[in-house]
Amino acid sequence: MYNVLTTKEGKAKTIDKLPRQFDESVRFDLIKRAVNTIEANNRQAYGVNPRSGFHSSAENRGRRKSYGAWINRAMHRTKRIRIGSGGMSGVVRIVPHSVKGRKAHPPKAEKIWSKKLNSNERKKAIRSAIAGTGQIKYILQRGHRVDEKMQLPLIVDDLDAIKKTKELNDFLNSAGLEAELQRAKIKKVRAGRGKMRGRKYKTKTGPLLIYGDEEINTKTLNSLQGIEAVNVRNLNARLLSPGAHSIRLCIWSQKALCVLEEEALFY
Repeated sequence: MYNVLTTKEGKAKTIDKLPRQFDESVRFDLIKRAVNTIEANNRQAYGVNPRSGFHSSAENRGRRKSYGAWINRAMHRTKRIRIGSGGMSGVVRIVPHSVKGRKAHPPKAEKIWSKKLNSNERKKAIRSAIAGTGQIKYILQRGHRVDEKMQLPLIVDDLDAIKKTKELNDFLNSAGLEAELQRAKIKKVRAGRGKMRGRKYKTKTGPLLIYGDEEINTKTLNSLQGIEAVNVRNLNARLLSPGAHSIRLCIWSQKALCVLEEEALFY
């Protein structure tokens, strides 16, 4: 028997069994491959300007009788600014070992970062992660602050009754997630160069709300920091297991479980 939380004042409910996806074995090797594939396919290509390091008048003057040649001058034959041109005369440029020269092997924008994953393997990874949401040891391993005796998975009768952020906050507190909400509020300044590149702050990843065919207020369910809401049909390994080393705390609606079972999702 599994207890069902309620978003309104009323009698608590129970359900007899869970969908068969919760009976899978937890395979972190498959989950990791699925997460790595998603992250690789979301990666943005980057590279240097193909002309970087070539903006110089330097050239190779190795012919013996040409003007400005440096034959018999005890100078190695590489690209130099023309001798006799002033203060920069004879300075090496362009080649990789020179000051302000090009890079020998720069990152190239045409490199393909994307990966492929077998469809059956991807579905198996999602089923495996779904099964992990019902085991407290994986939730604690990830760092979620919940009671060790809490019954998982957390199931709620209806999410469409939540229309305001305050109602969402009150519901999560009543479910025994006060410490988890405080954890999700933590916001720290990132160490290193990332502060200059549009990712100054680091935040915690909190619970995931999974809904079915309810008419929910998506803006409200995503309003608290670290908490996300997703339709059960759009689940993937990265949402269920960020970092692929443990399982995220999930709150399932009854309708989401019905859709999971009736449509035999991820099989």
